[in-house]
Amino acid sequence: MKLVVASDHGGFSLKQAIVLHLQACGHEVVDVGTNSETSVDYPFYAKKAASMVASGACDRGIVVCGAGVGISISANKINGIRCALCTNEFMARMARRHNDANMLALGGRVLAIPYALTLVDAFLEEPFDGGRHQRRIDQITEMERDA
Repeated sequence: MKLVVASDHGGFSLKQAIVLHLQACGHEVVDVGTNSETSVDYPFYAKKAASMVASGACDRGIVVCGAGVGISISANKINGIRCALCTNEFMARMARRHNDANMLALGGRVLAIPYALTLVDAFLEEPFDGGRHQRRIDQITEMERDA
């Protein structure tokens, strides 16, 4: 799978661990930054990653900031993005199965790296269930068109 990852300074350490983990699992990884713990603005990096997913250049994306909130809000401003901020494995699985989430947001300052990697794996393993859930995804897409 081709995956894009991004973070701000608060998520940098976790992003680095995610990149190594994804590569070890055989995924192609596009890292769009940031590249240090120097303070940066998360909307810039969220937009870079989300645009790659929305355009089809990458299959899915993972974004990280301190709490995961700001970067998830920012990513969701891009049409076609369904970025789920997840703090446990059930959320990560259901984000895929019921919401066809195409991006995962995590908090680098609230999740231990080993636990965060289990959320990444859960998010990548799960398929979209379709069925009644597709109707809801279609409604979300219609909302984006009407905005």
